[in-house]
Amino acid sequence: MSAEGPTAAGTSQDRGREDERPDQDPALHQVPTDLFIGGSWVPAGSGERFDVADPATGRTLARVADAGPQDGMRALEAAAEAQAELAASSPRQRADWLNAAYQAVMDRADELALVMTLEMGKPLAEAKGEVTYAAEFLRHFAGEALRIEGGYQRSPAGDGRFLLMRQPVGPALLITPWNFPMAMGTRKIGPAIAAGCTSVIKPAQQTPLSMLALVDILAEVGVPAGAVNAVTTTHAGAVMEPMIRSGLARKLSFTGSTKVGKALLEQAAERVMRTSMELGGNAPFIVFEDADLDDAVAGAMAAKMRNMGEACTAANRIYVHESVAEAFGEKLSAQMAARTVGPGTREGVTVGPLIDEAARDKVRDLVQDAVDRGAQVLTGGEVPDGEGWFYPPTVLTGVSPDARMGSEEIFGPVAPLTPFSTEAEVVRLANDTPFGLVSYVYTRDLDRSLRMAEALETGMVGLNQGVVSNPAAPFGGVKESGLGREGGAVGIEEFLEMKYVGIAGPRPAQEG
Repeated sequence: MSAEGPTAAGTSQDRGREDERPDQDPALHQVPTDLFIGGSWVPAGSGERFDVADPATGRTLARVADAGPQDGMRALEAAAEAQAELAASSPRQRADWLNAAYQAVMDRADELALVMTLEMGKPLAEAKGEVTYAAEFLRHFAGEALRIEGGYQRSPAGDGRFLLMRQPVGPALLITPWNFPMAMGTRKIGPAIAAGCTSVIKPAQQTPLSMLALVDILAEVGVPAGAVNAVTTTHAGAVMEPMIRSGLARKLSFTGSTKVGKALLEQAAERVMRTSMELGGNAPFIVFEDADLDDAVAGAMAAKMRNMGEACTAANRIYVHESVAEAFGEKLSAQMAARTVGPGTREGVTVGPLIDEAARDKVRDLVQDAVDRGAQVLTGGEVPDGEGWFYPPTVLTGVSPDARMGSEEIFGPVAPLTPFSTEAEVVRLANDTPFGLVSYVYTRDLDRSLRMAEALETGMVGLNQGVVSNPAAPFGGVKESGLGREGGAVGIEEFLEMKYVGIAGPRPAQEG
């Protein structure tokens, strides 16, 4: 990505030195490695950097600026300074910036996908799918920028008028996870720009390159200096807390673990900040006896294996009616065993590595716990030899409800099957969790579909489909899975305040 836009710095030195990109892939050499503050690429004040590694090999891809608290505050001050200008920009101008960014992302989809695969591990086809998905948020919110509505009405007593207007919340702090390193950024940046909110975005330390490439594109298409700032760091808590407590930021949007989300909510409460939280999941996937088993297996593969299972929407608990449990298990095992494991850049690979050693070890331990409690391994279940953080697609049957994976997110390519007998039983099992992001139901009974959709305590339900995410639909959960919604027509509301203006009633017309 070049940095030739009117607000972007123009030299490779401004974007991070070439020797900060040890890997020789040309796509990586186009990605900035510095912080983006006030329209310029700058190193961390300390000069420190951290390594970004390829999870398939462990080799270093790039060395990225490691921000400290003072860098974070500089970025937030730049956002605060730019807020009035961005808020005053026209809806059409903001839409034009987002549409131009959409087109630029699509034009560079192949190179952006390669960067994503190298730093995160997902196969190239999936990475390109995410790039397209990420771009759609930019295009969707370009449209929403033109549809910010207000209102005007006569007061009930008739003695006044009510004027209702929507205004940007103000500078926003955006924190994104490593598993969807670009789409989770555009899902926040898109509505922020559309609403007229400046921002500071902090990508995950494991996968910062995709976000830095995106920010470079936003600068290139003319988004004003200070409107979007990017801070990369290995000291997330130390960098973010002063910004949250400063009072300069008025909005916090976070995607990540429930534990971290709770800590951020406590910090945000001090300044009564607007918050939206997309937190952990523990999705039930329910297959009834009347379901089309082939469709259900295809849906389970989509819900389980998207992103190697490293998704908050991943099917974490698979409940199958006892009358079809064996047949479903056989079909699913055959599909899982047919997947090819390897580096995401290799042709034909459909399952890449997990993000790091800790993630791989957690999956291994959860599988062992389930086996210790009586589960049987139908396929997979063994850590392969060699470099990289790989774990094979695994199917377990007869998983006890008290197994750890029943209450913890697996975040890996493991499908645990638990039989059930009745609708009431499976509803109880599905809802027996503090989380409530998404659930999936396979049945051909319309009445049952409606009953289940109403009974399941989740913010989203997939009926006979294994993927629910769509830029045009509201994404979010209930209970400890989060607050607020992203995407859809309501996504921009998270970045807007309602202002009411009371107007005295018009005076009677004077005669003569």
